[in-house]
Amino acid sequence: MAALRTSSPCSSLGHLSDQPTNQSTNKNTPYTQVGTVAIANTIQSYLTLSYTKRVYLGPATSSISSPRQTPSSPAPSNSPATPLAGRLFGTWTFLQGLVRVYAAYNIDNPAFYQLAFGTYVIAWCHFTSEWFFYKTARWGEGLAGPVVVSNVSLVWMLMQWGFYVQ
Repeated sequence: MAALRTSSPCSSLGHLSDQPTNQSTNKNTPYTQVGTVAIANTIQSYLTLSYTKRVYLGPATSSISSPRQTPSSPAPSNSPATPLAGRLFGTWTFLQGLVRVYAAYNIDNPAFYQLAFGTYVIAWCHFTSEWFFYKTARWGEGLAGPVVVSNVSLVWMLMQWGFYVQ
């Protein structure tokens, strides 16, 4: 059985008041929040394509086909996102969010930690391949969030691996 830790590198995250807190719950706060946001994102994936289309903008259109476009105007979208793709994306997002929440509450368990890490690897591979290889995603506000979250999470989890998993 793993020894109980009384502090963690991220234990101060989530402490917004002077109220007493439960240390074992608070050490998982950042991990739980990322998983919870992912699960909430599932709902919007089922209800609307607008956010999915922000990630998957499709190939850039040439300036010849849209001469009135100015540098300040948003790039026109020829998104390949469909209602089916949006629901599949939502299902994947729910699954990876669920894994991350379970990992947050079982963070000392190597299997859960590795599963959560794997969700970030898969997300990183997916978004970068859609961006660089398939050209269905373009850099912008829609793609920046998933790319930044997956990169920061992968680096953070690698740095903290020895602290949580022994």
